[in-house]
Amino acid sequence: MTKNLNLAVLIDADNAQASIIKELLAEVSTYGTATVKRAYGDWTTPNLKGGKETLHMMAIQPIQQFGYTVGKNSTDSSLIIDAMDLLHGGKLDGFCLVSSDSDFTRLATRIRESGLAVYGFGEKTTPAAFVAACDKFIYTEILRPGAVQSGGATKTAANQLRPPISMGEAEETLRKAIAAATRDDGFAPLGQVGNLILKNMPAFDSRNYGCDKLSELIRRLPFVEVKEASAENSPHVHLYVRLK
Repeated sequence: MTKNLNLAVLIDADNAQASIIKELLAEVSTYGTATVKRAYGDWTTPNLKGGKETLHMMAIQPIQQFGYTVGKNSTDSSLIIDAMDLLHGGKLDGFCLVSSDSDFTRLATRIRESGLAVYGFGEKTTPAAFVAACDKFIYTEILRPGAVQSGGATKTAANQLRPPISMGEAEETLRKAIAAATRDDGFAPLGQVGNLILKNMPAFDSRNYGCDKLSELIRRLPFVEVKEASAENSPHVHLYVRLK
């Protein structure tokens, strides 16, 4: 990241698993600093009681929200109200919304309309509308320990890592991104290609295909040629790609 963003991590505890909170916060740290960490739910219920210890260990503030009416979820409203208060406070650069619930679609679009970044976290069952409303969406299955190893998916996680986006669909987006970023010499900077992919497919992540990085995935694709180049007096190697 070129900037250390101040982020609010808001967790819908009814739709998120406490077992991956540590890995989730580690992922958040790659985008910025979690200056606000809150988890919403009815912490008096048996299904959430076990997660309170994890929240304390990770310094996440549990927000108690009683279910006033049977069959109605008041947690969503509490999270949304807090998000809007934080948004208008003007001290944040972005939000991490942790839920697989489509009810947060409008919240994500509203935050982005204010010029702030939105990173979504949810399971592969997350509705497409919520995924598309985020700048980037990370499927939580890939955050589980051992879910992805360099060189491909682990055997035990093979079923969990079945890509939520087919390679055929991803290939079309990749081709368009490479074509749009291509320079006069016929090659496109890989970093620019990655940015264009996310603008069109927020849930695209090389880890969904068993690769730690986009560069690793790109090298495996039969329709892409990769070129390495280093700047003068610089140890860094830059990757460029073009369609075969």
